[in-house]
Amino acid sequence: MARLNGTIRAYLFGYFLCLPGFLFGYDTGIVGGVLTLESYERDFGYTDTTTVSAVMVSLQNVGAFLAAISIFTISKRFGRRKTMMIACCIFSTGVILQVVPSGSLACFYVGRFVAGLGLGSATAVAPSYNVEMAPKEIRGRLGSGVQWLFALGVMISYWIDYAVATTLPVSSKQWQIPVGLQLVPPVVIVLGLIPCHESVRWLVKKDRIEEAWASLKWIRANDGPEVRAEFEEIKTGLAEEYRASAGFTKRELLEPANRYRLLLGTGLFLGQQCTGMTALAYFAPQIFTVLVGDNESQALLITGLFGAEKFIMCGLYIILVSERFNRRPTFWISPILMAICFTIVCIVNKTAFGDGTGPNAHSSGIATVALIFLTNSIYQFSWGPLCWPYTAEIFPSRIREFGAGLAVSTQWLFNFLFSLVTPYMVNSIGAYVFLFYAALDLIMALMAFIFVKETKGRSIEEMETIFNSVAAFDVNEARKRGAEENDAEIIESLATAKGTGTDL
Repeated sequence: MARLNGTIRAYLFGYFLCLPGFLFGYDTGIVGGVLTLESYERDFGYTDTTTVSAVMVSLQNVGAFLAAISIFTISKRFGRRKTMMIACCIFSTGVILQVVPSGSLACFYVGRFVAGLGLGSATAVAPSYNVEMAPKEIRGRLGSGVQWLFALGVMISYWIDYAVATTLPVSSKQWQIPVGLQLVPPVVIVLGLIPCHESVRWLVKKDRIEEAWASLKWIRANDGPEVRAEFEEIKTGLAEEYRASAGFTKRELLEPANRYRLLLGTGLFLGQQCTGMTALAYFAPQIFTVLVGDNESQALLITGLFGAEKFIMCGLYIILVSERFNRRPTFWISPILMAICFTIVCIVNKTAFGDGTGPNAHSSGIATVALIFLTNSIYQFSWGPLCWPYTAEIFPSRIREFGAGLAVSTQWLFNFLFSLVTPYMVNSIGAYVFLFYAALDLIMALMAFIFVKETKGRSIEEMETIFNSVAAFDVNEARKRGAEENDAEIIESLATAKGTGTDL
């Protein structure tokens, strides 16, 4: 019963920590619909929608990038829990600046940037907090929840945009309601974190051993031999990190195993953008319009279904697949399948599709939309959700704040770059943009096959052995020793095991 209670608590806590993913998705999806509202254009008095859209997206992404790459200093000092609460307060401040009826685009832009700071911070810290508390058997399933809730946020934003556009009269409420609803998730996160415990591994790193043991007992709902063994493994792993890195400081990042992991983490989030999903976000609406003609409501309906498909497919991956298949083959097989789909999309568009008015246009449009949905399903079963837990779990405790933050900042940076470049590529080379992303997918498959290491079912401390770190140790021996300790020994043993070392 205790093990079952611990599993239930791990699921509830893990998916709660994924709420920044929902915030990310909702915030991303809401902007496009708001910009199409007559009420928004009237209240802010602009005519160049393209420029306003570009500035909105850019400012948020820049703010998120700067926060994600620098938040590790705050997370390292104050812990994951307090940092997430601070991030949510910053995001809420940005939303308030956006929703007030100022009539000033400058005020709205500042709000977008401030909200980006909070969003980037939360998305950088949450994955580390999650993997540091999750049981190794379901760590991938819990960490992938960031993408699942991201898809849920996007889907809900699509339908809210559709609802306010079709049911409300032209007024400020049309855009204030979808923008203001962004305040709900951060408030839920802050209130929900109040009774929660801090990360076990962060507490051990800060020598707060009693609190760390209490935190582990809380999240596992158990204090039996298996939990004692896990705690000993955590303590021993951190002690070995300190022993191996004594006297280092920031040069520790250049240790071969850590350098490898930093490059791998940033490379995976770069690869996530290279999948071509950003291209789909820009090119799919054009195909939907060709398929349904100028019927705006039908195009919005298909877009809403596309968002629903994201959520459903990612959920099926998490529930049915995430802990059944290894990480490494998932990373290299899926981009090959996406490359095949992209190539077929290009061929259909350049042959049967024509200019969208011929006798084969309707059937070709259906085939193209089906391929877009299929490609999105492959993405939701692989690179979409899997990058989040993988890039958080591979780093050792001493550099996890910096490593995970750097990896997530890469996601924000290249999300901005690909969002900026893709529309111009579509305008200049048309459907051939799919061949470009197909080529990137094949390169990603090769890189993943060569460099990604398998981590499924392995504890955080075992990553030192997987990546051939100088801090590697015998995990089984540590767990066996921990299973035999009593409470007093658990609390006191770190002082002698840790030795000396300079904190990074």
